[in-house]
Amino acid sequence: MNLQQRVKRITEILNALFPNPSIPLDHKDPFTLLIAVLLSASCTDERVNRTTPKLFALADTPQKMALLDVDDVEKVIHSLGLSKAKSKNIVALSKIIEELHCGKVPHTFEELEALPGVGHKTASVVMAQAFHQPAFPVDTHIHRCARRWGLSQGKTVQVTEKNLKKLFPEKSWTKVHLQIIYFARQYCPSRGHHKAICPICSML
Repeated sequence: MNLQQRVKRITEILNALFPNPSIPLDHKDPFTLLIAVLLSASCTDERVNRTTPKLFALADTPQKMALLDVDDVEKVIHSLGLSKAKSKNIVALSKIIEELHCGKVPHTFEELEALPGVGHKTASVVMAQAFHQPAFPVDTHIHRCARRWGLSQGKTVQVTEKNLKKLFPEKSWTKVHLQIIYFARQYCPSRGHHKAICPICSML
């Protein structure tokens, strides 16, 4: 099976198992999505979804969030890990969005990545999900599967992202990104992985 055939088969399996994947982080607009993705670093989506309703009850817009005290934000998100840094970044980026972007989440990679605590992966998720722009966010799940499936030998998520973008059609990037995440969690975990029963690894 050559690389093109492998990509075709992987795509078929992902489409069969997860035909219409939705982003696992609860949100209602670009700002709440941005905050949820930022909070998901080193934390599960389930824990983030249990916490964000409490945070957004206090403030669900840049204007409101910018007025909060960092300590008050930290009290709400303390269970998510890295809470001190996340709290500072949330308040700081809210102030920047309010002051420099007229209260609207910016919709370019350059502007998003200039915000405190917002890296390329977070910016990619926001660009793809909130603004429907071509992006292929690569997290540890996707990085792991890409190596296991022989799609990339990149040692960094940046290299893996470049490799995957070349293999999959641009219009499918957002969908494939989510499909691989769901697949990795259910069938291809980091620990306790059994190649023989993994729908993709078993056929490679």
